[in-house]
Amino acid sequence: MPSPQQARAQASAITSGRTVPETAASPTSRLRTLFDRPRLSPGQRRIAQYLIEHLHEAAYLSITDLADRVGVSQPSVTRFASAVGFSGYPALRERLQSIALGSRGSVAAEESRGNELQAAVDAEIENLENLRRDFADADRVIDVGRRLADSVPLTVLGLRISVSLAEYFAYAARRVHPDVRLVTRGGSVAYDALLQSREAGGTWVLAFSMPRHAHETLGAIRVARGAGLKVALITDLALGPLVDEADVTFATGTGSRLVFDSYAAPGVMCAALLQAMTDADPERTQARLEEYEQVADQHHFFLRD
Repeated sequence: MPSPQQARAQASAITSGRTVPETAASPTSRLRTLFDRPRLSPGQRRIAQYLIEHLHEAAYLSITDLADRVGVSQPSVTRFASAVGFSGYPALRERLQSIALGSRGSVAAEESRGNELQAAVDAEIENLENLRRDFADADRVIDVGRRLADSVPLTVLGLRISVSLAEYFAYAARRVHPDVRLVTRGGSVAYDALLQSREAGGTWVLAFSMPRHAHETLGAIRVARGAGLKVALITDLALGPLVDEADVTFATGTGSRLVFDSYAAPGVMCAALLQAMTDADPERTQARLEEYEQVADQHHFFLRD
């Protein structure tokens, strides 16, 4: 009799291939695509990040107001518009307004929300809806999951507030992967672990960076890249130095309505990558899950519900 995890591993394989999304891409996803330019300067990345985070307000700002909000010059805004493919700031603002108007439904929902706890749940629902749109094309998740599965050892990095997500992922990944190394301390401890992982034959690191983003995380990612490791990053950021250093980034929204952030969408992102890892080597997955169930039964790890 297979365990629930074994049965789900058999039945839940991700379907490859691009599918037509049921709804239009989220405004955040559309802006990330619009601003995905590898040679944006740091000032231009600040402009892009501001537009992503404040779309509904920023879409109607004058060039002077936008420059003041971001802390750059007006010519910098003009150069940014050109860098992302527009004839000038008016053309860029017209596109921003179009995207903002297309998401008026979510604004109306914002206005009709109840108390603060309900609003926090609604914000997470919106994050999950955006992630669902991103999952319309599952190929990137499948590809990265395969690469993580092939990396032996596989290093999982999460510092400060990101430790909980890294621990969850590493705990689950150990059920289906032979050598998962968890790094939750920064500085030289993280550097040693990353260098040892590379020397042992590892090829990939999965890193987590949630707000507030730690300098230690950026330093560790740079060390990993310098050692020859590839980095997959799960974060809430679409742009910035962390994203620039990573080989592939999965940007997911975090719930920020309460004092401390909540991580519904990053949690689902973790589960999707874990699923892709199980799909990458079904025979290894089933063998390891079966072995684990035997050990769990022998030592009575779990209550019988």
